[in-house]
Amino acid sequence: MEFLIAHLELIVWTIAGAFVLAGLFLMYLQYQTSAKLKSELGELSKVKKHNVEYELVLKAMKLCTWRIDVPTRTITYESDFRDKVDNYTPAPGTPIREVEKMYTDEYRHRVMSAMNDLIEGRVEEFHEQYRVKIPRSNHSYWSEGFATVSERDGQGKPLVIVGTTMRIDDRKRMENAIITARNQAEEANRLKSAFLANISHEIRTPLNAIVGFSEVLPMVQEKAERENLMALIKENNAKLLTLIDDMVSMSKVESGTANILKTSFDLNIILHEVSNNYQSQLHSDTVVVQTRFPQETCTIMTDRQKLTEIVNHYMTNALKFTRRGSVTLGYDPVKNGKIRIWVQDTGKGIPESELDRIFERFVKLDEFIQGTGLGLSLCRSIAYSLNGNVGVESKVDAGSLFWVELPAGDGE
Repeated sequence: MEFLIAHLELIVWTIAGAFVLAGLFLMYLQYQTSAKLKSELGELSKVKKHNVEYELVLKAMKLCTWRIDVPTRTITYESDFRDKVDNYTPAPGTPIREVEKMYTDEYRHRVMSAMNDLIEGRVEEFHEQYRVKIPRSNHSYWSEGFATVSERDGQGKPLVIVGTTMRIDDRKRMENAIITARNQAEEANRLKSAFLANISHEIRTPLNAIVGFSEVLPMVQEKAERENLMALIKENNAKLLTLIDDMVSMSKVESGTANILKTSFDLNIILHEVSNNYQSQLHSDTVVVQTRFPQETCTIMTDRQKLTEIVNHYMTNALKFTRRGSVTLGYDPVKNGKIRIWVQDTGKGIPESELDRIFERFVKLDEFIQGTGLGLSLCRSIAYSLNGNVGVESKVDAGSLFWVELPAGDGE
């Protein structure tokens, strides 16, 4: 008893020390646990932040993510942030052979060949642009896909492939617009060069005649010879004026500044005037100008001046290439609210291979015949401005028939 009392204080301090040590140990464990928890919370926060950033990128890029399970050859779409408009989204675990059917015919073989190369491990990445059929529709849209291998087996063979897809319709439209603009710029440059080459020659020819004959004229004393020179000067003046008028008319029509004034008139009267004008100017015993009208009168409503301009070009062209036979001006009865006016000749004709481009600007099938190649193109532009159309039928050595078809308006 005395021993216990004597050592009681020591026992109490020993027990107290044990409790203190236990408390310190528990505090240490709590600190360690708290530190570990903070670390884990920090890592979780980073993961959440990474996922948020990842999702933000997907949304900003409007991407769709998917993965292919190589052993089963199935595909599963995971996140889809594309615009929700007619996108093809297969069900999870859809066989790749079913997805293959959604590619349009012109891209199917190429896309599947590239994908098989990735699946078989022959390449590291997949990148293709292709068109995808819109479900339950006859239309399709542009898509661009990227893919790479995510997991491999022990032999290095692909097990899982991950990829993204995005719609690129807007980009393709911009690309096409750029290509179209480039082609138009190149065509404009080509036309400019052709215009300068043609116009310089065509202007120089009558100008040389005018200047040359004008210089000779004062030195000529004989009346007949002077009259002949004056006639040649007048003829070349007319050619030069016609050339300039064609250029001005083409410029106005192409820029949309040409005024259209539709009036009602008798077509027979107009065509008779044109025919008589060319008949009086014709200096040939081997060619005759004639008319062929199906009725005594034909009232139509259109721009009289512009129609006359088209017919004049057709008549000039026909007489230029007809050495023997006839040039006939006529029209067909109104049909379905439209009337067709035509000029038929018995000239040299046009090869079938050239018919499609005969109405293009600066096209000259015979470089030895004077002309800029603007007349027929101008006829087409004028006809379009009147909601009409032009065309030609021709056979080599058998002649040609040029026509213009216009709305008859009040024609009967």
